[in-house]
Amino acid sequence: MSDKKPEKNEPGQSQNCSQCNKPKPPNPYDLYNVANCCCSCQPESSDFVEAVVCNENEIKDNEMKSLPLGEDGGKILLIKQGGELHALGWKCSHYGAPLATGALGEGRVRCPWHGACFNIKTGDIEDYPGLDSLPCYKVSVDQNGGIRVRAKRKELETNKRTKEMSVLKSDNLSTIVIAGGGPAAATCAETLRQEGFTGRIVMVCKESALPYDRPKLSKAMDVDVEKIALRSQFFYNEHNIETLLGKEVIGLNTNEKTVKLNTNENLRYDYLFVATGSKPKLPDLPGIDLANIFVVRNYVDSAAIFAQLSPEKHVVLLGLGFIGMEAAAYCVGKCASVTVVGRATAPFKAVFGQEIGDRIKREFEAKGVRFILENGIARFLSNNGGSSLQQVELLDGTFLECDIAILGVGSTLNTEWLKETQLQRLADGSIVTDRFLKTNVDNVYAGGDVAYAPVYSSGNMPAAIGHYGLAHYHGKIAALNIAGKETPLKVVPFFWTMLFGRSYRYAGYGRPTGVKIVGSLEDFKFFAYYFKDGKVISMSSSGRDPIVADFANLLYEGRQLTQEEVERDPLGWMPHKPQDLIPAVSTPDIKSKGLGTGNMSRRDYHTYAIVPPKLYTIENCIKRAQYCKQISNYSRCLRFVKSFVR
Repeated sequence: MSDKKPEKNEPGQSQNCSQCNKPKPPNPYDLYNVANCCCSCQPESSDFVEAVVCNENEIKDNEMKSLPLGEDGGKILLIKQGGELHALGWKCSHYGAPLATGALGEGRVRCPWHGACFNIKTGDIEDYPGLDSLPCYKVSVDQNGGIRVRAKRKELETNKRTKEMSVLKSDNLSTIVIAGGGPAAATCAETLRQEGFTGRIVMVCKESALPYDRPKLSKAMDVDVEKIALRSQFFYNEHNIETLLGKEVIGLNTNEKTVKLNTNENLRYDYLFVATGSKPKLPDLPGIDLANIFVVRNYVDSAAIFAQLSPEKHVVLLGLGFIGMEAAAYCVGKCASVTVVGRATAPFKAVFGQEIGDRIKREFEAKGVRFILENGIARFLSNNGGSSLQQVELLDGTFLECDIAILGVGSTLNTEWLKETQLQRLADGSIVTDRFLKTNVDNVYAGGDVAYAPVYSSGNMPAAIGHYGLAHYHGKIAALNIAGKETPLKVVPFFWTMLFGRSYRYAGYGRPTGVKIVGSLEDFKFFAYYFKDGKVISMSSSGRDPIVADFANLLYEGRQLTQEEVERDPLGWMPHKPQDLIPAVSTPDIKSKGLGTGNMSRRDYHTYAIVPPKLYTIENCIKRAQYCKQISNYSRCLRFVKSFVR
């Protein structure tokens, strides 16, 4: 046998495919001799799309680019970090935000809109909202420095991926009961199957609908609940997740390990996850039982409000927080008048501060919303003793014409059914957990609104936080720990709202004592730092994505900003500095003042470690171009030439 090494194949020479033994291109970058090769080797077969998306010198370390792949409008997100290339789905699986405009952290990319995070090596979703992961594509670099991406055509079209789910096994007699039908419950059930649990899963949902996207209810009251379901009934049936709709957990016996339902049934559990959420507060006021007084908690509430809206109706909203303001924004223009009543001096004051609240108020007033501040409702009145609402009387004695009242004055936790149990609860009803979401009772976990759990970004100070994305995350962490894969919480609260087409983001937690606003409040292009004890505990922004997402990454990575740092240079830490503020931040645009506010399974990592490429001469490029012209698909040949000749 000769010791002579085979000469390198030139363009047009073939070698055999390892799968089908038919001729295939001799080099990984020469993929045009496809006539006699199997479909799995073809870059543009019915199942796969493959092409050079850019040259490696066109992307820097810690950079993301959204790039086209194929001729059908497909895109991919290309990321370079730590000398490695990664290719993922290009938009967030939650509501489609382009991730290239998001925040790249250490090993994960964060959505700029709602804070969902994805692992850049696997595409797996690691923080929420949303449930789907991203597809992860194969990356290679040819010897001319062209970055080649190969993707399944179906994944390129859908831009999302559901992680592999384990199947129910008859020999596994363990049962996990999930009390609740919200995002924490849905994520917990799904994650249990993804992490290998093969026993029985029962999700008890008080509402007659499957878990759905609840934050939409106050933003679009005419929404179809089936269209905003997080998963379909088919999905739960396919993966043997039992959904008991219209049933409620009303009792718990921790000694016998059973929960009691309002249908007088008892369910035995091996593990219990409590995620029963919260319910709106109803003020104890005269006339509270009159018709057309609403809260906004479930799809029935929002549908009932929508049914009452008409051009002659007068709407009064009580509350200056998210529910009240989002509902006001939806109602204005659909009825005769919209009036917001609240005790504070500005909407969102407790969250964003007085000055930002004042600017939002002016925006609402320009749209036709009236505000009555530092006031409240004393009683609800009907005409001539009828059953329907006609007026409200305010605390100062003012009477307002009112056909529809919407109340957004906070919530209470749905944990009364636990008051006779051994579970440790606080006075507000929240359930005390450790950093694994485990309660003081064996095999009982709690998450979502009801969990008084450590907040990582606040030094693991415990708190009960009613955030939609956080509830998803609690569901995942509870499932991992129930499945025996010990995983502590690493919480960075992130929330948002959209009002009259303007987005507002917020990350962090705590009651600040000072604020610095940078940018233009008038133009809604600003970001704000919130201070306490010399540290930045949170940030907000409008029209300045992805600054808040970058700040959330900073907190997640265990870093801290000080007040001194941002007073000295408010842009210094930012990976994505606002270009219009870089030359100089003028004094009027910066305001700083006190604030009157109250064991993992094996994964396939599609990663390419970059090495210095062997460069080819222009002469070889010409030879390859001449060869490409001989095949039928000239457009692919043209793309091939462009990838070599810049």
